[in-house]
Amino acid sequence: MLDKKAKQKIINKFKIHETDTGSSQVQIAILTEEIKQLTEHLKRHKHDHSSRRGLLKKVSERRRLLKYLQKEDKTAFDELAKALKLRIAKKMIEDEEARQKIENEILAKQELKAEAAEEAENERAEDRKNKEDEE
Repeated sequence: MLDKKAKQKIINKFKIHETDTGSSQVQIAILTEEIKQLTEHLKRHKHDHSSRRGLLKKVSERRRLLKYLQKEDKTAFDELAKALKLRIAKKMIEDEEARQKIENEILAKQELKAEAAEEAENERAEDRKNKEDEE
């Protein structure tokens, strides 16, 4: 758990506006510091399973907030990831790029299918017209 001075220092460093204490950036920064402290504690006390569970909760909460921030404000996400030196942010960026690539490929395939279906329909219409003209 962070003491009041350390928490206030983090809030002052990462706040967006003067009265900001709960923005995503501030929450992520506080969680990051708590995660660092818990990690150090667990290095000394390997069998402290309740603290390990708390650490995992904090990590998942931070990941959720990072996803939200990445979706809402990409530049703020990038700046925060650099400032906090987060490895998970790099992985999230790579995952997002991979997802975008797959999405674009799927859209391209759908467009090709639609074009092929349209061409086939045009050929059928032309064949019908030719048969009508012959009759």
